[in-house]
Amino acid sequence: MNKDNFFEASPSNQNAIDLFEGQWFSIMPDELNVDSKGVGKLHDDGRIHWASSMLGGFVGKTVLELGPLEACHTAMLENAGASSIIGVEANSEAFLRCLVVKELLDLKRARFKLGNFVGFLREEEEIFDVGIACGVLYHMKNPVELIELLGRRVKSLFVWTHYFDAQLIEENEIVQRKFSGSWVASHSGFEHRLHAYGYGDALDWKGFCGGGSESCNWMEKEEMVKAFSHFGFDLLGENPEVDHIHGPAVWLAFKNRNL
Repeated sequence: MNKDNFFEASPSNQNAIDLFEGQWFSIMPDELNVDSKGVGKLHDDGRIHWASSMLGGFVGKTVLELGPLEACHTAMLENAGASSIIGVEANSEAFLRCLVVKELLDLKRARFKLGNFVGFLREEEEIFDVGIACGVLYHMKNPVELIELLGRRVKSLFVWTHYFDAQLIEENEIVQRKFSGSWVASHSGFEHRLHAYGYGDALDWKGFCGGGSESCNWMEKEEMVKAFSHFGFDLLGENPEVDHIHGPAVWLAFKNRNL
């Protein structure tokens, strides 16, 4: 018997949060009265509010969320009226944190699936009204494949992602040293340049939020937008974050012309 698995204190929201002590990225909503020691206020994220304004709201819509992390955006989507949300999460501990948050916030219309969302998109036949790809594209080995797969499955799409910009990256020494080269790649007839990014010391953090490999590949913004267009997405709007501490980032909203 492992006594560390038993809680002597009476049941509380904090007990559930403490199951993953040191792993939380998100600050929890005030009404839960807990301290996750997180740093991101993702339960009231301006990116999701912006996505709602660009995509015509979420009321009555089916949503596919890639990499829900800790169900913060999931809760926002449910509160905004989505009829259903499916969150696909490959990180087993993040998946369990999603279940904790689902219980604490009593989410009714959200379901979480444990596994790789690329595999899910390859196999899934359902078409969703909205796709949410917040903080996932730049973690891919083959980001263009993900763009292609989303083009088959979502009618509209919000993307938040980092991207490679030589000048901006050069101005950020910490980010710059994580890149190790670039090459021209091709996927389904779309030629583009990829830039190899290594996670480095971030891999040692218990709450690591990256992909399942030690490295990933970033795209340049112009080619990334062209890739979305190539696979059926029309750009509705963008909002740049050129001075983001972890490298330039951008908010993107798309409408699928083929679905």
